[in-house]
Amino acid sequence: MQSHVIDYVIIGDDMQVVEIELDSGETVIAEAGAMNWMDDGISFETKMGDGTEVGNGLMGKLFGAGKRVLTGESIFMTHFTNRVVGKQKIAFAAPYPGRIIALELAEMPGGNFTCQKDAFLCAAMGTKVDIAFTKRIGTGFFGGEGFILQRLSGDGKAFLHAGGTVVKKELDNEVLKVDTGCLVGFTDGIDYNIERAGNLKSMIFGGEGLFLATLRGRGTVYLQSLPFSRLADRIIKSAPQVGGKRKGEGSVLGGLGDMLDGN
Repeated sequence: MQSHVIDYVIIGDDMQVVEIELDSGETVIAEAGAMNWMDDGISFETKMGDGTEVGNGLMGKLFGAGKRVLTGESIFMTHFTNRVVGKQKIAFAAPYPGRIIALELAEMPGGNFTCQKDAFLCAAMGTKVDIAFTKRIGTGFFGGEGFILQRLSGDGKAFLHAGGTVVKKELDNEVLKVDTGCLVGFTDGIDYNIERAGNLKSMIFGGEGLFLATLRGRGTVYLQSLPFSRLADRIIKSAPQVGGKRKGEGSVLGGLGDMLDGN
């Protein structure tokens, strides 16, 4: 299925929004809740799947929906279509700080890109959003965020979201070791596995996690400096506990401030 051709502009710096311009009849698909605003001429419909399941019948759609359940995502996707004559605009953004990555799938090896399951934001109609199980069982047991990955296929534009600063690396038969949460995605030609992080002492006391993602081969890799899981963990550690006492950063001044505030 040939993807719809869409124009876009990315707005902002640390809290980015992608504004997509749709010609009459063009459609963009997105995860539920990603839309920020849209022109009056755009209508939307919630459907089971990404729209590439045409001809697969009900069982094909149910199978695709079942695979999306495994990723923890909704079985439904929202389809936004320009129903009027003339160009209309719609904007999407992720729910936490970060950067938006614009991918041209037609320029990717095989027209494919593999990414973390929560990285996908939206794409032109005709893009297939599937899941990709990793080859090794150890990756599944110890990979954390990296066990079930999403696979984007097609010849149009797709947009990902990543936390913090985004770094693009080109591997030429090299090896790169990454915290599993810091991996955004990679092109075909990259082999992905989970390996032990150093010796037993380093694993227990190093603070870097027990396992690292190891990437080998030739292709493009996108990394993020602030995975949402790391951000959420820091917020939880700094949040007030039961009884009103703050865990915080362990600062004496922090406790003094609570006393002055009457806490």
